Amino acid sequence: MSSNPPDSPDLSGVSPEEFVALVSNASDDQLAEAMSGPQRELALREIFARMADHLDPAKAAGQDAVVHFKIPGRPDGGEDEFEVIVREGKCTVSESPTEEPRVTLKVQPVAFLKLITNQKSGPELFMAGQLKIEGDLMFAAQIASLFKIPTA
Repeated sequence: MSSNPPDSPDLSGVSPEEFVALVSNASDDQLAEAMSGPQRELALREIFARMADHLDPAKAAGQDAVVHFKIPGRPDGGEDEFEVIVREGKCTVSESPTEEPRVTLKVQPVAFLKLITNQKSGPELFMAGQLKIEGDLMFAAQIASLFKIPTA
């Protein structure tokens, strides 16, 4: 039995390519509405749960990095935080950060969706003020290259 709120779609059956298509076909207003409603938590959990599947082990080999993602704009006024650890060619994710990050990315909700679906680049979002970076800027610039980002 699903624990999803009644208005929340189950995203576990949506392929990464279908998700990219959904985001690319939605307006910024539609994405903002989705990221301020009951489906936000489920969408973020599903996105981060799948990160390990998209890590490119060859590119991640030799990396030892902790990345914190902070996504403000929760309906309660708070922010969601996820810890992504790339170590020994593997990726683990937690909603309860415990390690000191090499870099922290604070990204607005709509910008986050565009970033992870490769519709906007990190530098583009940074220049627009939608992405704030604390820590190792050089590493921040290469995070996306460690992952195989799906296309529609």
